[in-house]
Amino acid sequence: MNHMMKFRKILLVAGLAAAVGACSATGGTANGVTGGDGTTGAATAPPPADPPSATADDPGKGSPPAGTAQPGEPRTVARDLAVPWAMAFLPGGDALVTERDTARLLRVTPQGRVTEVATVEGVEPDGEGGLMGVAVKGEQVFLYFTAAEDNRIVRYGFAGGRLGEPKVIVRGIPKGGIHNGGRLAFGPDGYLYATTGETGEDDLAQQRDSLGGKILRMTTDGAPAPGNPFGTLVYSLGHRNVQGLAWDPSGRLYASEFGQSAYDELNLIKPGANYGWPEVEGRGDDPRFTNPVVTWPTSEASPSGLAYAAGSLWMGALRGQRLWQIPLDGAGRAGRPVARFTDVYGRLRGVVAAPGGTLWVSTSNKDGRGSARPGDDRILSVPLRTP
Repeated sequence: MNHMMKFRKILLVAGLAAAVGACSATGGTANGVTGGDGTTGAATAPPPADPPSATADDPGKGSPPAGTAQPGEPRTVARDLAVPWAMAFLPGGDALVTERDTARLLRVTPQGRVTEVATVEGVEPDGEGGLMGVAVKGEQVFLYFTAAEDNRIVRYGFAGGRLGEPKVIVRGIPKGGIHNGGRLAFGPDGYLYATTGETGEDDLAQQRDSLGGKILRMTTDGAPAPGNPFGTLVYSLGHRNVQGLAWDPSGRLYASEFGQSAYDELNLIKPGANYGWPEVEGRGDDPRFTNPVVTWPTSEASPSGLAYAAGSLWMGALRGQRLWQIPLDGAGRAGRPVARFTDVYGRLRGVVAAPGGTLWVSTSNKDGRGSARPGDDRILSVPLRTP
């Protein structure tokens, strides 16, 4: 970690005070071996209904603007999972779910049936590494995972509930026990985006020829996407550890990013922009770097998954143990964030917009830094009520 920060400023961003906290991530180990499929794997019965939570709102954090969507009472879709890291939906409405530390790829139906597709070969979980991002495009599945020597992005065919042969499309992404990145998502432009961490080697974030501390943009073959700012895979740089990506209806890209000891960030991503790490944590007002649109004390966030739905961004918080709602106006400006479900479900990792207008949110209480609760880890379905 870089303890020689050149800029540290405490400002109010979008009406939210930034203060001091600490970054959070996760830990664990497992060994990957092949096996399982979506048709013959053991299935769990749909889980029983949940008791009502105490409250959906974080007292004292205010309310979003009138007309903003409100979250309803979550329903448990699946329970007794082990660090479900990412979720991506198949065309029929089922979701593929990665378990970071077991290297299992699961298929979860909206009714709660869970089957094992495979334990992904080549995954070597270590600290914050393991089987992480998943993205789906047609009959292809893309996985981001930690291998023996690096992090890599691998493409598979997917038919009959089975993974086909692996094709490594990007290798050589720096790996580390911390700040390991790992999110995958297809943008509205049809290209695949990936987030990488600087693995505790701060300077990688500023090195344009390194894949560490970046957001990458690529074709389905792993080639630099047309229009990338440097002619390489790099789309933006100066990141510490991005773990969330989401686009609004106008195609603006937002990313959630772990800070070090003061500020976690929500950034509006522009091609070729430099977000300042390790020279700046939070807002620095340095013309060389792009300021975040919102910052949080790390004790209230340590953010991971990010999704857009019903006029707001929804961001999972690990250390903060809450779901942040960040309203956006038509110009993409962020309103005052509102905390939801604070301390009700523990550490929240994955957040994804689901078919039917709900959010799926995964807990991460078995990752070595949380306290497991009965039924953990679980996937929650959160309905969104719009006025």
